[in-house]
Amino acid sequence: MRAHRTAAALAALAALTVSLTAGCGAAQQPDTGPSPATTMSQSGSPAAPPAAGAASSPTPIARSVPVRLQIPSIGVDTPVIQLGLAADGSVQVPPIAANSPAGWYRGSVTPGQIGASVILAHVTVGRYGDGVFLHLSRLKQGDRIVALLQDGASAAYTVDSVQTVAKTQFPTNAVYGTVDRPVLRLITCGGPRDSGGGGYLDNVVVYASLATAGQ
Repeated sequence: MRAHRTAAALAALAALTVSLTAGCGAAQQPDTGPSPATTMSQSGSPAAPPAAGAASSPTPIARSVPVRLQIPSIGVDTPVIQLGLAADGSVQVPPIAANSPAGWYRGSVTPGQIGASVILAHVTVGRYGDGVFLHLSRLKQGDRIVALLQDGASAAYTVDSVQTVAKTQFPTNAVYGTVDRPVLRLITCGGPRDSGGGGYLDNVVVYASLATAGQ
């Protein structure tokens, strides 16, 4: 992604959405604005950011695409596919199908690199039932997330915070914005169903920081 865009372009990007299930819109199209100084708590209010500093920050690793995602505390062990942009400029999402995997947005950095790596998955997959991120909102601070990479390396993250937020207030900059350390963002749908269309009204966003990385 380009480091700089015009205000008009950013406004257009912020207006676009992606869909994580039929009738379930999710994360807004990324922009390149600065990341806020804080992450978000379970309730959506600002929470203290994770400790920073060169001494405590793990060394980033070489670029390699993620092929598997493991979240032991909620029983996730899923393949990871690559997601780009759809024809309308919105972010692609994993297919609505049985055993639909998670998807890494390839406009973001790969896990273990400096910046925000973004992975999306469904909470439900229509007539196929539960999605791989069904229990994403149950994650707690300190829980472990591991991305396994194509070159055999792995990037392990710890959860900083979990946010459930209305789709109309999606934290675009907090998810896609520039950061100076390796972080991970996991996104799915959540909250109540829309009685009119059957989709979800909210998004669940997990914010995590790199703990260890390497072969």
